This record gives sequence, C-alpha cells and structure tokens, in this order.
Amino acid sequence: MSATPLPRPPDVQRIDVRRLSKSFQLAGTAIEAVNDVSFSVRRGEFVALLGPSGSGKSTILNMIATLIKPTGGQILIDGRPVVAGRATPDVGYVFQRDTLFPWRTVADNIGYGLQLARVPDAERKQRIAACMVQAGLQGFEQAYPSALSGGMRQRAALMRTLVVEPQILLMDEPFGALDTHTKIDMHDVLLRIWEREQQTVLFVTHDLGEALTLADRIILFSARPGRIKDMFEVDFARPRDAVKVRETPRYAELFQHIWHSLGEEFVKGRSP
Repeated sequence: MSATPLPRPPDVQRIDVRRLSKSFQLAGTAIEAVNDVSFSVRRGEFVALLGPSGSGKSTILNMIATLIKPTGGQILIDGRPVVAGRATPDVGYVFQRDTLFPWRTVADNIGYGLQLARVPDAERKQRIAACMVQAGLQGFEQAYPSALSGGMRQRAALMRTLVVEPQILLMDEPFGALDTHTKIDMHDVLLRIWEREQQTVLFVTHDLGEALTLADRIILFSARPGRIKDMFEVDFARPRDAVKVRETPRYAELFQHIWHSLGEEFVKGRSP
C-alpha cells in the first residue's frame, strides 16, 4: 500500500492487566474462564483480542469495563486500579448487539449519553449532527431503529458511544452479526473515526480477517481456560482501506502465519 504510517502516539500505558483470572460457578462446579492473563495497551493503540468462542475474551473485556469482578489479579487504567461495579471515566463500551432504544429516534439514541450528562441543547444537537455525518446517517435523524438495516443500527450504536468522546473504547464483537459486505463497510467507518480521534481501542473478535484489518496488535487466546498463547504485530501502513488491505501480499502472509495457531485453538474449543 502506498500510504505512509500515521505517527505513533507517545508510548504511554493506558490499560494494564496483571495476572487476571476468573472462575464461574455452574451447577456447583467451578468453571475456569480466564487463567493468569497479563498484557498492556498503549495510548492510542488498537489491540484485538482474538480467539475461539469460550476463550474468555469477552469476560476479560467485561472485567476491564468493571461489569464483572475478577477472581484474581488486577486491572489498572492510567495507573489507577479499576473497581468492579464502578464506572471508569472516559471509557466507552460497544456491545455485540446494537442495544438501541426502539422508542427513541436515531438522533435521540445517539444523544442519550449527552442527555444524561446534561450537555446543553445547542451543543448536544451540534455533536449529534456531527456524528450523523461521520456515520453516513444523514436523513435518518428522525427514523426509529426498526426502520434501519442492521449495519445502520450498528453505526448508530457506535455513534452513541463515541458522541460522549471516550478516550478508551472497549468493543465486544460489535460487527459479528453483520453480513460480510456490511461488516467491511463498518470496518471502514471505524477506521476513519479511529485514525482521526486516536482512541485507545480493545476489540474482541474471533474473526482473524477482522483483527488484521483493524488492529495494530493481535493478542491470541487459547481455548478455555483463556490464556495468552501469542501476540502479533500488524504492520500495515495507516491510514488503511478495509478492502485494499486484504488484497496485499503482506495480509496473506500474516493471515497464514496466525491462522495455524488460531486453528489449533478452534479444534481444542470443539473438543468435549
């Protein structure tokens, strides 16, 4: 690709995960979901957590988001320990499903967080309008979610998180339910926004192509209990085109290199 790399932001650690573990009780039996996981994410870095279903990726994300309490270990954001059940400032979360309120218009859905924060009406309208443009949703401000396609609903859900300007973005397979064409379109939307805003992103996926398209670095997890199996640097130049990057020899080379290790974990995950 002819594009030159974007300047890397200062090497400042934003997310620090230390020896994290999590077990759940199921019918009186302890199920170990995550075991002794440690990694860090730099300011402005886009990191993908990749692995088969059941490898603990979403559990890790939910612990970072303070939605689940770890069984062991520690999580720090900007050097401060997170506390389960207590929201961390400047952290946004995009879920697997769009979670839009069906009774609110697209504009009202996007502006919900601003409304809760009591942002003045004029500023709220201005920020909502900017998000509508970024997401390519102009003309649908007064539409309800039921009138939108799956991709459009996911764009609105993404903007509802981004409009409050989080510095850290946690994303749990947000495009997993979309068809391939719509998913790649969403990749382009996300890349354009991230390349401009440079949030710190932690993105959960089981799709290797998605991880390679979006991330600076891939952390590969084993089948349950989730442990870090390997880490891979993704050295494509930025800004990236979500279609063209997949046509490069380097993409094929990285895909083949990582796929063998990931495929082993898919097989283990299917074993009884």
